[in-house]
Amino acid sequence: MSRRVRVLVVDDSAFARKVVRESLTRSPKIQVVDVARDGLEAVEKIAALRPDVVTLDLVMPNLDGLGVLRAIGAQPDPPRVVLVSMSDATSDLALDALALGAVDLVHKPTALASDRLYQMADQLIAVVLAAAGARAPSRAVAPVRSIAGPTAPRARLLVIGASTGGPQALTRLVAALPGDLAVPVAVVLHLPAEYTQAFARRLDEAAALAVVEAEDGMSLDPGRVVIARGGIHLVVNRRGEQLVAHLDHSPSTSPHRPSVDVLFESAARAAGGALVGVVLTGMGSDGVIGARAIRAGGGAVLGEAESSCVVYGMPRAVREAGLSDAEAPIDEMSALILSRL
Repeated sequence: MSRRVRVLVVDDSAFARKVVRESLTRSPKIQVVDVARDGLEAVEKIAALRPDVVTLDLVMPNLDGLGVLRAIGAQPDPPRVVLVSMSDATSDLALDALALGAVDLVHKPTALASDRLYQMADQLIAVVLAAAGARAPSRAVAPVRSIAGPTAPRARLLVIGASTGGPQALTRLVAALPGDLAVPVAVVLHLPAEYTQAFARRLDEAAALAVVEAEDGMSLDPGRVVIARGGIHLVVNRRGEQLVAHLDHSPSTSPHRPSVDVLFESAARAAGGALVGVVLTGMGSDGVIGARAIRAGGGAVLGEAESSCVVYGMPRAVREAGLSDAEAPIDEMSALILSRL
């Protein structure tokens, strides 16, 4: 955006409002236009000020964060919403908020009025700037397509990476895959560590496939979707003919942990050409190095089309590197995947 991003800060904690406001004003690209102390004040100020982005707490008096999202949902071009919240007892609320159209989530490092809150400043700035250019997530529930399960698979493994907008995209995609999928699925989603277990549980309820959070040494079996734990790399290893998950706590050159690149590169080593990688919506370029490894090993790389991406960053980076075999909107991705399996 050529002008500064106009942001409304919403939180019932005076200290949290102060920290978020001061953190955002470190960036010359951001203008904090006002603050709101609860959901009702937030709705009023959104209507009056028309901010580009709203940073939104979830648990507030009078009207909570979900109420704010519902209230602004009827607007033709609502502001992009970034959740800034604790995980304590709010993991499910955060996933509800993402389903209602929130673009991304920044985890508060503490619930206390402490300077530790400033630790989220760099991430908060990056997420708000990305959100300003994001497409509003679709809130329509994707119909589960009637797709016959694959027969003898040409691939042994399906790996998927996603970031901003990923919870919505993954829900639509995994819910559309058949329960008799003949290959295992491993997923990296850039989501704070405190939320991945709740997300896996939600996805398991929505899908015909079994969905679990990754555990070290877990076998990757057909019909099972394994979600990387937040803050830990998910690595695919071979144990004889069996593919297994390994949880790797070591740092990497990637700014993300878990990293799509780490998952994709390890999958390429373990499965060789019998591999399909899928890059969904997200900011940045995580997945390019891994996509290169998949293609070098003879596997296929698919990307989400710009038309359905909340942020067309990761798929664009893969496409511009010449590594994408095909692209499809999210509601057509299941059919494209099955054609490659």
